[in-house]
Order: sequence, then structure tokens, then C-alpha cells
Amino acid sequence: MKTAVINIKTDIKTKNQARKVAEELGFSLSSLANAYFKTLIKTKEVHFSVNPKEEPSDYMIQALKEAEADKKISPTFDNARDATAWLKDKNRKYEDKI
Repeated sequence: MKTAVINIKTDIKTKNQARKVAEELGFSLSSLANAYFKTLIKTKEVHFSVNPKEEPSDYMIQALKEAEADKKISPTFDNARDATAWLKDKNRKYEDKI
């Protein structure tokens, strides 16, 4: 297989972080770039995603705990008019369970 060299410009931090992640996954940065190019050619699609293992912030964890403790569940509605009326009602009642 003949090979060609591709030079790209990226900042040092990005390159080093990408190389580290590639190594953690057991790949070289070059092999990941080649796999990406082959997928691009095959699918003609570009995909970017956020790491699904991303951890919630402390603020988010606290907000989730507060929401879970609050347990205010609105009733279900058959139409938007009833839902809007319930939201505007200062004496509205919440349900105990989902």
C-alpha cells in the first residue's frame, strides 16, 4: 500500500490531548485519522458527538437532588388550554406520584 503524508495545522494542546486519548484506546493518532477518512469516504457524512461518559457538574448534581426531593409532579392534561389554566392557578395541586 502506498502512503501519503497529510500535514494539518492544529494547536499543540489539541494534538497532545488527541494523541493521549488515542493511546489510551490502544491506537495511534494516524490509525484513527485513517479510519475517520475511510468512514468519511464510505458514508459521505461527518459526525461529531459529545463524550457519553461526560460527568455532570456539581451544580447539576445538586439541582437533580433538589428536584428529586421536591417530588412536585403536575397532573396530565388532555389539551393545552387546561395545562395553561393549571399553570396560572396560584392554588394548583401537584400529584404525589408519576
